[in-house]
Amino acid sequence: MKKPEPCKYRRVLLKLSGEALGGAAGVGIDPGALRNMASQIAEVREMGVQVVVVIGGGNIFRGLQGSEKGIERATGDYMGMLGTVINALALQDSLEKLGVPTRVQSAITMAQVAEPFIRRRAVRHLEKGRVVIFGGGTGNPYFSTDTAAALRANEIGAELILKGTKVDGVYDCDPKKNAGAKRFEQITYLEALQRQLKVMDSAAFSLCMDNKMPIIVFNLFTPHILKRVMLGDKVGTVVTA
Repeated sequence: MKKPEPCKYRRVLLKLSGEALGGAAGVGIDPGALRNMASQIAEVREMGVQVVVVIGGGNIFRGLQGSEKGIERATGDYMGMLGTVINALALQDSLEKLGVPTRVQSAITMAQVAEPFIRRRAVRHLEKGRVVIFGGGTGNPYFSTDTAAALRANEIGAELILKGTKVDGVYDCDPKKNAGAKRFEQITYLEALQRQLKVMDSAAFSLCMDNKMPIIVFNLFTPHILKRVMLGDKVGTVVTA
C-alpha cells in the first residue's frame, strides 16, 4: 500500500468565486469547471486534509451590481446569498459522485436543502472526514463571501485560506491588461491594502490580519494545484502578517 505523502496542513478553507464555476464565460454553472474543482478537493481529502469550502454566487447574481440597476441593496445581497446556496448544492453533487461525503451548511435557514450553520456540527463533520460547504455568505447583507470565508476560517480553526482564482497569484496590476505585470511571491496584508490590490475586501482582510490567518492566492485551474499547496510547494502568492 502506498504511503500517504506528508501534508503541511491539517484543516484548510477553500474560497471559490462563483465566476470560477461559470467556466470561461463566468456565468451559470459549467460542468467541466465543477468536475475540476471537485476532483481537486477529493484529491487533498484523500491525503487526510480536512476541507471546508466557501463559495460565491457571482455567476448567478451579484448584489452590488443589482443595486446599480435599481434593486434595493439588501434585497440584492440576499438574492446573491441564495445564488451561493445553488452553487454549494452543485458542488456537493459533484463531490458525492466522486464518493466524497459532503455536507452543505447555510447561513440562511432552508432546512429542506441544507443544514443551518452550526460551528460545532461543522467541526464534527470534518473530524468524520466529510467536506463541508458553507453557503449563504454570512447571512447578512453588505458582507461579501470573502468576509464569510475569513469569518468561517477563524471559527472552525482553519490554518489557511486558499483563494482559488483564474490567475496564478497577486499582481501589482491586472496581468490581463498589462503584460509587464509583476507577480508577488509573498506580500503583507498591509501592503496589499495600501496598494489596493483587490485580493479580498477590507473587512475580510481585517479579520485575517487581526487573527494572523494566512492566505494563498493561486490559479485553481492548474492541474493538482491544491495537492501541491498541501505538500508545501511554493505556489501563487502568500499573504501574511
